[in-house]
Amino acid sequence: MIKFSVAREALVRPLQLVSGVVEKRQTLPVLSNVLIQIEAGNLSLTGTDLEVELVGRLPIMDSQGDGEITIPAKKLLDIVKSLPDDANISLSVDETKAVLTSGRSRFSLSTLPATDFPSVEDDADNLKFTMDQQVLKKLIDATSFAMAHQDVRYYLNGLLLELNNGQVRAVATDGHRLALSTAAAETGLQDRKQVIVPRKGILELSRLLGEGAGEIEVTLGNSHIRVQTPGFTFTSKLVDGKFPDYERVLPRGGDKVIHGERQEFKTVFSRAAILSNEKYRGVRLCLSEGNLQIFANNPEQEEAEENIAIEYAGDGLEVGFNVSYLLDVFNVLNGDQVKLIMSDPNSSALIQDGVDESSSYVVMPMRL
Repeated sequence: MIKFSVAREALVRPLQLVSGVVEKRQTLPVLSNVLIQIEAGNLSLTGTDLEVELVGRLPIMDSQGDGEITIPAKKLLDIVKSLPDDANISLSVDETKAVLTSGRSRFSLSTLPATDFPSVEDDADNLKFTMDQQVLKKLIDATSFAMAHQDVRYYLNGLLLELNNGQVRAVATDGHRLALSTAAAETGLQDRKQVIVPRKGILELSRLLGEGAGEIEVTLGNSHIRVQTPGFTFTSKLVDGKFPDYERVLPRGGDKVIHGERQEFKTVFSRAAILSNEKYRGVRLCLSEGNLQIFANNPEQEEAEENIAIEYAGDGLEVGFNVSYLLDVFNVLNGDQVKLIMSDPNSSALIQDGVDESSSYVVMPMRL
């Protein structure tokens, strides 16, 4: 018999994060459930889809007996979210039913035995290091938008984490654009090590690192990555594949260097995008001294023309890009200034913050 009480506000965030990992449509019924474990006055909540596993831990007010059981994740979360903010929740479990009570409310939920619940198997821990969790969050946020989505090149449906001599680098590409960001971190590793974390794992990890602060412990095995924060343990399988040599994609020797205001670029390109072709999202850039013209049109014969003042002195250039890819970059850059480096109509553009060059973005040109 499991019985415990917990404050709603203490339970809701861990339950939300853990439930986020649980797939809505499952072939195995137990994978729609959250595993609840009580041990020595602590409550553990675990959700998994066999690829990603998240465990949340919190102390509870009073418990009678240790034990474990699984309960439907979405139903439990919906009930907890719908209760008043200051509610206290009591949960008691016998063999077949879990009964949740709060104030005058009572809910009876079906259960499945904890023995049916799968755990992500451990492999030999090759490497352990600690880093600031906001540094990892920043690396993910700066690059994850460029991950591929359901690409047949499965190794692109994730984020490359590269450790090399005192730094961690995140790289993502979908074949049309590339995002790269680097931060200092003492990994204790002299040689280069690369792992690919799958798309879902990256999105869940970003949510987990959301508001937290302080150090986290990162463990890299042969087939898993594990990230431990004070309240959570996140584990994800790694993508078994080889990431492309991204350094070959980085444009070199671009002679047309443009400086401008990031917010102005964002606003102007957003307006031009309104009249771009909905399918191809192409815009034409015409570069001249001190000015950048942006043209967009669509099959309805509608046109947009924008002009933006820039710092540039050099030859003219006309080149096309997918405006969505450019806007994605302007959205993740944080500084006031932006720098574009281009060379000719057939070469990719390199985009960076005007001051901080720890992140670089490559966007391939379009034929318009």
